[in-house]
Amino acid sequence: MNYIRLHITCPNDFQELLIAELFDLDFDGFEEEENLLVASVASNKFDDVKRQEIEIVLSGIEGASIKLEEIIEPQNWNSEWEKTIQPQTIGKFYVTPTWGAPLSDDSELTKIFIDPKMAFGTGYHATTRLVLEFLQDIITPGDSVLDAGTGTGILGIATLKLGARSVFGFDIDEWSEDNCQENIELNSVTGFDVKLGSTEVIPQNAKYDVILANINRNALIELLPILLSHLSEGGKLLLSGLLESDEETMLQQPSLQPLNHIETRQQQEWIALLFTS
Repeated sequence: MNYIRLHITCPNDFQELLIAELFDLDFDGFEEEENLLVASVASNKFDDVKRQEIEIVLSGIEGASIKLEEIIEPQNWNSEWEKTIQPQTIGKFYVTPTWGAPLSDDSELTKIFIDPKMAFGTGYHATTRLVLEFLQDIITPGDSVLDAGTGTGILGIATLKLGARSVFGFDIDEWSEDNCQENIELNSVTGFDVKLGSTEVIPQNAKYDVILANINRNALIELLPILLSHLSEGGKLLLSGLLESDEETMLQQPSLQPLNHIETRQQQEWIALLFTS
């Protein structure tokens, strides 16, 4: 089957948000470049109606427009996509696909293998990097971790490599359950349980020392009351997927008032917020 590939001009800071919108419109391949997003979809899932829906999405992002549309064969597209996913150092972590360059034997970095499903959760986005850098400072050996919106499982895997005892991850996207399990096996970690669904799949009455949620503002606001019911006394809550402009809105959320806001970290226009109970 052929694929349609759209070259979309889009400011870097809005590419992750646009990827989420296009994923809901059946796109399953993404290449992020400087102010350009290349998005791919199976040709049988693209028509005039779908293009109109995309134009509506783009109208809400200043400077976003379709620059080029092309048809490619899927095997060539997959090969080109893999070339865009390269190893990167994030704090004490070396995040790499299985086809990436190996670490030197004397490196002190902790390797995380992530073979993503079409560029989701690769570690490239600022929100993922923020959380990974936070984790090396907040995870205590033996912690139990709840990973909301686990995606590829990169954050949960990182906590296990830092000494966490167990991770429960969930995600509403069907690709996540299989891809997360694949990455768990690639990293030879144990104690990571992943389920398809939202907060309803969290084990009843379970409590966690650390709760991670790298999603988006609206989803976080909706999920917070339930997530916090699973936070242990003295536990840590780490939120990301947020823009700098979202900080005051989040800090004013009623469900967060009993917690202590410890720190906000920022990369570009994106932030991560750390709280303790």
